[in-house]
Amino acid sequence: MEISAKGRLEVRITAADVGKRVSVRCLSEPGVAEEKFTDTVGVLTSWDDGVLMITRRDGRSVRIPESVLVAGKVVPAAPARRRGPAASYPELARIIARAWRPVESEWLGEWELRAAGGFTRRANSVLPLGDPGLDLDAALAAVRRWYGERGLPAYVQTATGAEGMQELLGAELERRGWVREVTAELWIGALAPVADRAEGAGVVLSREADEAWLSRYQRKGMTEVALRVLGSGPSVWFATVPGAPGEPPAAIGRCVVDGRWAGFAAVEVDPARRRQGLATEVMAALARRALDEGASAAWLQVEDDNEAARALYADLGFAPHHAYHHYRAPEEHADDHHGATG
Repeated sequence: MEISAKGRLEVRITAADVGKRVSVRCLSEPGVAEEKFTDTVGVLTSWDDGVLMITRRDGRSVRIPESVLVAGKVVPAAPARRRGPAASYPELARIIARAWRPVESEWLGEWELRAAGGFTRRANSVLPLGDPGLDLDAALAAVRRWYGERGLPAYVQTATGAEGMQELLGAELERRGWVREVTAELWIGALAPVADRAEGAGVVLSREADEAWLSRYQRKGMTEVALRVLGSGPSVWFATVPGAPGEPPAAIGRCVVDGRWAGFAAVEVDPARRRQGLATEVMAALARRALDEGASAAWLQVEDDNEAARALYADLGFAPHHAYHHYRAPEEHADDHHGATG
């Protein structure tokens, strides 16, 4: 925290620092005899009408009145990982996008509009990695028209928590009534330790998701569009641990190799076979194949509330890189919608 030459805490940030990473201390219980303080670190996304809005690494926003500030300063970006791979958000975002391709896409400046018949939000949302070439309101209107023409809700995917993030865009979406519906984390780690954790014995690898693999996959009602998304990517592998005769597989997984990166997804285990190391076996077999193709780093996504998966991935050497969020457009009134579409 910033301390003056006289040993006093000082507020050394202003509204001109919006968009920068800051650290602030505020009184959590003003007016009490024994003062208590709260520290917050994140991106300063606004400073209006005497209230600061700071977006933390996990994407949650904190409102802080100026009146309770006791110290504040601009802080450097979070240090690079000392162990395992390092990557910028734009690099990872493009790698991940190539691993889960929509069936239709269109560019709005540097924003990619993606659609896949509603199969997963990732394949049916805007990936904004730069300037859309329009002011934000015009760009969002164009987004809503594009998805409306396809009978889909409009989503924008944003990210928080690492360099090159989109805290400011998320704050602007929230001001316009867009609702954050889903938050998950993107974790990264070294690939070789995953391959070394298990033999991968009994794991069958294939280039296609066959009927057996799909029978274990948690998303039901697979359509041709969904199969195209699942099979998309530079080098896609599907892993299966066969189950009992006539039964779905005991475990499955998917991996996409793209240069130095391998992305794991759809790692699922029969509930009756959990805690037997099958998820590790699947990931190890896929990791060895990815190493053979020249990859050295790995990524995967995990939900906030999936404690079992988070424990497994941490044990395999993965750690959070950033959080990503899907914002859904607010509902339009009928006359507003008519005006937007002409």
